[in-house]
Amino acid sequence: EVQLVESGGGLVQPGGSLRLSCAASGFRFSNSSMNWVRQAPGKGFEWVSVISFDGGSTNYADSVKGRFTISRDNAKNTLYLQMNSLEPADTAVYYCLKPGPHGPIRGLGTQVTVSS
Repeated sequence: EVQLVESGGGLVQPGGSLRLSCAASGFRFSNSSMNWVRQAPGKGFEWVSVISFDGGSTNYADSVKGRFTISRDNAKNTLYLQMNSLEPADTAVYYCLKPGPHGPIRGLGTQVTVSS
């Protein structure tokens, strides 16, 4: 069974940083591209970033480019999102997401709140 467990969220002041983690199990993590998506209160899902199976290629939404960095450790089956220069608009539940044959699979998410 595929499992994705996000952690690392919390309350941070504008301009602060957080590092999210996503522990993956139940599939060959090193063979799969992975994504981060987020959902702000009252809004739909927003794609944030993607990383290739080997970490050699990454891409970001314009809203986070230059502030967020996606990475992975295939030896630890873990995906990361380093978030710097956080803004109130980054407040959302953050999910890691794996493409699947029957649709994307995501975890339960971790809450990030940016507020003074």
